[in-house]
Amino acid sequence: MSETRRGDTPPRPMRYRDAGVDIDAGNSLVDRIKPLAAATARAGVADGLGSFGALFDLREAGFHDPVLVAATDGVGTKLRLAIDTGRFETVGIDLVAMCVNDLVCQGAEPLFFLDYFATGKLDVDEAAAVITGIADGCLEAGAALIGGETAEMPGMYEAGDFDLAGFAVGAMERGMGLPKAIASGDVLIGLASSGVHSNGFSLVRRVVEAAGLGWDHPAPFAPDETLGDAFLVPTRIYVKPLLTAHWAGAIKGAAHVTGGGLTENVPRILPKGLGAEIDLDAWSLPPVFRWLREAGNVPEDEMLRTFNCGIGMVLVASPSLAPTLVPMLAAEGESPVIVGRVIEGEGVQYRGSLS
Repeated sequence: MSETRRGDTPPRPMRYRDAGVDIDAGNSLVDRIKPLAAATARAGVADGLGSFGALFDLREAGFHDPVLVAATDGVGTKLRLAIDTGRFETVGIDLVAMCVNDLVCQGAEPLFFLDYFATGKLDVDEAAAVITGIADGCLEAGAALIGGETAEMPGMYEAGDFDLAGFAVGAMERGMGLPKAIASGDVLIGLASSGVHSNGFSLVRRVVEAAGLGWDHPAPFAPDETLGDAFLVPTRIYVKPLLTAHWAGAIKGAAHVTGGGLTENVPRILPKGLGAEIDLDAWSLPPVFRWLREAGNVPEDEMLRTFNCGIGMVLVASPSLAPTLVPMLAAEGESPVIVGRVIEGEGVQYRGSLS
């Protein structure tokens, strides 16, 4: 056993901060975000931030025979864009959207949300900006931000880098799940996306680099915005219009158009033996996607399985209810368009072309 000899200088005391973890910064962040979380409170929230676990009372939220539905997701390499531009206000909205849009496709109402923020060295202002976006997304989705974790892990992340993950829990009354009773001849209704959303950004970054542009350059497809701002437009949250349509009994299914695009996400909700026919001439390709296709020489089939191409959600409705559903969704602020129909077969068949 080693021992300090008389006259030796004892080692200076070491603290956690010397290893790169600042507990005081973490506490400061908690103080900053408590009001943000409190603003998202809804019926059912039974405890605030700070406990070892968060409580939620389903009965108080109005459920009688609930089935819980859970979803988790991230923002992908869109985070790289946020870090490179120093714009952190919107990726939190993306994080919430990617989770709650999946929940509502199951017919569930999002109830609460938790986040995981991991970084090498905590910057309280940056983290607070991200979590402000998370709170904004929760407010839009009607979900309470009831907890989360901030992990400061020196040596795991490069300077300035961070990662995000989100966890959403929702519920539905038993027997109210989606999809249900989808049949050949049903109508496919598309809801517009707000932009690229949160998928395909590895290809986006490659196209931007090949075009010789920086994130601070004017966007070729939106000259009044920088390229960074144009691509950081947050993912659209579809929760409230979809719940309105679902609770009215007007839809049979919903497909969130994320990674895999229309090609892979629409078949996920179709019964075996059924496919989809989608008319690409039914909507106009938004300028951001037109630029990506042309600047990157991206083939049409690759566009359709990488990006949402302007349609962020696809709903399935019976032909008799479609005329009612379209104005119902329009009244909720959406711009619905009939994009195709359910057919016998497998997968997605396309008519027309992206234009």
